[in-house]
Amino acid sequence: MASSFVETAQEVAVADFMSPQQRSRAMSRVRGRDTEIECLVRSLLHRSGFRFRKNVPNLPGRPDIALPKYKAAIFVHGCFWHGHCGCRRSTIPATRTDFWQEKIARTMERDKEKTEALFAASWRVGVLWQCALRSPGLVLPASDTLIDWIRSGRSWIEIPSST
Repeated sequence: MASSFVETAQEVAVADFMSPQQRSRAMSRVRGRDTEIECLVRSLLHRSGFRFRKNVPNLPGRPDIALPKYKAAIFVHGCFWHGHCGCRRSTIPATRTDFWQEKIARTMERDKEKTEALFAASWRVGVLWQCALRSPGLVLPASDTLIDWIRSGRSWIEIPSST
């Protein structure tokens, strides 16, 4: 999985429009939890009547959202940070490409390991990608799909699916 991303990323490296200092400052401000899209997904689930736990430390990968009643773990992935294959938001910067390719490839490996550990613990896993919520017109279909999955009992869902 990671090798296909690295090969794809090499082809789509883009020039950085920020100075190294600006890029450093921007990257240092990226949060690991309670991101805008996580808050949006939690709000949608709560309004639909679901009760959940956030960033559960005793589950593999600390899922962004865990619904113990349904044994469902949901990860809300940023397309860039988690290497969403085929997504325009996951292009590798033109500077320090080796660093970024290795970093994102390792994140993808870790995601796979944590998903397998959750399956082994009899949890169901859902991945909601940032691009699925990129505009207001996409939010409702994505949330409906996620809610249908939670109630369905199926073991896996990815919204939108990778190519």
